[in-house]
Order: sequence, then C-alpha cells, then structure tokens
Amino acid sequence: MPDLITFGVFLSAAIALAITPGPGILYVMTRSLRGGRQEGIASALGTSAGGLFHVVAAALGISIVLAASAIAFAIVKYLGAAYLIYLGVKTLLGQDSSTQVGSFQKTGHNRAFFQGVVVEVLNPKTALFFLAFIPQFINPDGIIFVQFLLLGTISVLLNTAVDFIVILLAGPIGQLLHNSPRLRATQRYATGTGLIALGGYVALTGEQE
Repeated sequence: MPDLITFGVFLSAAIALAITPGPGILYVMTRSLRGGRQEGIASALGTSAGGLFHVVAAALGISIVLAASAIAFAIVKYLGAAYLIYLGVKTLLGQDSSTQVGSFQKTGHNRAFFQGVVVEVLNPKTALFFLAFIPQFINPDGIIFVQFLLLGTISVLLNTAVDFIVILLAGPIGQLLHNSPRLRATQRYATGTGLIALGGYVALTGEQE
C-alpha cells in the first residue's frame, strides 16, 4: 500500500479536486435546482455509481499493464502526469463557463439515478482522469488492483460527499457562481495551477520506492 506521505499527498489532492466546481458538481446542482433535493440526491448517487464503474475498469486495466511490464507501468505514470499538466494548462487557458450545463426537465428519482449513471459511465474524461491520477500514488510492489480500488473509491466518495453539500446549498451556490465572474475565474486558476503542480510533482518524483 502507499506510504503515509504518499497517501497524505493523495488525500490532499483528492479533496482539492473534489471541492473544485466541475461538470459533475454543476450537473448535480442543476438537477437539484430543477427537480428538487430528492432528484439531486438520486442523480448524485447515479454519478457515484458511474464513477465506481470507471474505478473498477481502470483498476483491472492498470493491474494487467503492471503484470505485463514494470516499464509499461512507468510509462502509464508519466503519461498520466503529462495528462494532468495538460488538463491544468487547458483549464488556465479556458474561457469562463456558465453554470448552465443543460436544460433538464423534472423527472422521477429512478430516471434521475439512471441518467446520472449514464452521464458518468459514458464520460471518457472520467476514465482518463482516473487512469492519470490514481497510478501516481500506487506502490507497484503491492497489490495494484486493491490499491487502485481503495484510492479510487475514496476519491469517488469524496466527490459524492461534496455533491451532497451542493444539493443542500444548490440555490445559494448556483446564484453565487452565476453572478460572480471573479469567483469563477479564481476557481479556474486554482484548479489549473493545482493540476499542473500535481503533474509536475509526480513526474519529478518518478517511480515510488
């Protein structure tokens, strides 16, 4: 398993990323504003289930890669670090985005849950992010699948916890983001800088001992 320092870095990064407003948070917030708290909860649980699907799939893939070659695993780590830096640069250079992420009509709880699962499962960026983020904190000498599953599940649970907070505060948060270009810009710069720093850190540290 990762050592305490590595796990601490992972937890700090995962929390920072979880509280950063992104498509998932905006999707759940929009559902909550349009369909009420119960529909927001259903959609959050749906995106959580979809995230866990990506975690399991990525865990299996990374385990196979390591079994094939330690060099291949190192390549995955460095490509992942490069992808995190790319996401950071893209975020910094990106245009300000509206909080409107789509026009959702009020629907039943079951349908909101199912749509949340579909939205997350069919989002290739989620799969790419897990493949880029989680391997940076895995000890290649341990059981890869178990480590990936544990760290990935923690990441998903943190995201879901933030989603639930957003559901409770959907109205004030939505209004604040909509009315404050400066806040949205600050969030974008903080996210971009954080991703670049994380990618640089894992690239410079190289393979874990």
